[in-house]
Amino acid sequence: MTVYHTVMMKPQDKVAVALTEIPAGAQLNVVCQGIEVQVELAEPIEFGHKFAVVPIAAGEDIIKYGEVIGVAVRGIRKGEHVHVHNLEGKRGRGDLQHDS
Repeated sequence: MTVYHTVMMKPQDKVAVALTEIPAGAQLNVVCQGIEVQVELAEPIEFGHKFAVVPIAAGEDIIKYGEVIGVAVRGIRKGEHVHVHNLEGKRGRGDLQHDS
């Protein structure tokens, strides 16, 4: 059985990051602070890219390393690649700042 390395920093994270290229269909056990999540990848994930460890609804915040990094522009299935095609970034967006 091939072991693939991933990182998920906080239990509230909705994504993990591949530390190597991982093929579609790979069965992963993602471990974070004593919590283990089993994920089957829906598609290949490149080194450094994110994949969903839980289903993410359209409009829901996407959390990585304990921080909101964006919002899902459509529903994202567990095991699916999370990238610019299904995530809209929120960080550094002056157009999203609210007047106080």
